[in-house]
Amino acid sequence: MNESMSITATLAAAAGNSQSLIPSEGVADTLHIGTDDLPWMDVAGMEVQVLQVDLANGQWVVRAKLHPGSNPGRHYHTGSVTAVTTKGRWWYKETPDQVNSAGSYLFEPAMSMHTLVIPEDQGGPTEVWFSVNGANIDLDDEGNVVSILDANTILQAYRAHCESTGASCEKMIVIGENLL
Repeated sequence: MNESMSITATLAAAAGNSQSLIPSEGVADTLHIGTDDLPWMDVAGMEVQVLQVDLANGQWVVRAKLHPGSNPGRHYHTGSVTAVTTKGRWWYKETPDQVNSAGSYLFEPAMSMHTLVIPEDQGGPTEVWFSVNGANIDLDDEGNVVSILDANTILQAYRAHCESTGASCEKMIVIGENLL
């Protein structure tokens, strides 16, 4: 029996005893955010919508618009990052042969450092969905820390932005806020 069949057999056996696997009460509802449900905020040379912040795990999920020719600068990640590009193209100065375009998926391991490049010759902004674990540390040309963004600071900045512009961020998903 191959591994796939073994997993299938195990799942089928578990399904026969679904009473103990699936709760009958307290099942969580899904949470939905439409494309226009949250405002955009300028951060480090890009516009972002903060979709979700998990303070307990240090994770933050943003949708970003990066304008042609913009250069958010070099940064370092303390945790892993995943990125899905939905429009336009971009790459890292350090790996120019790895061009991200619509449909591309990128995994960045913890302790990675790179410089984002948005080409000047495209007709509109590049749009990317980023899920960041840990902190994003922005650096200047000499390697000095310019700013640090993590789940808590992005949440505070986004809420302050929404309050100052009169926009609502009620649809933003925030997990673990009761832990602060």
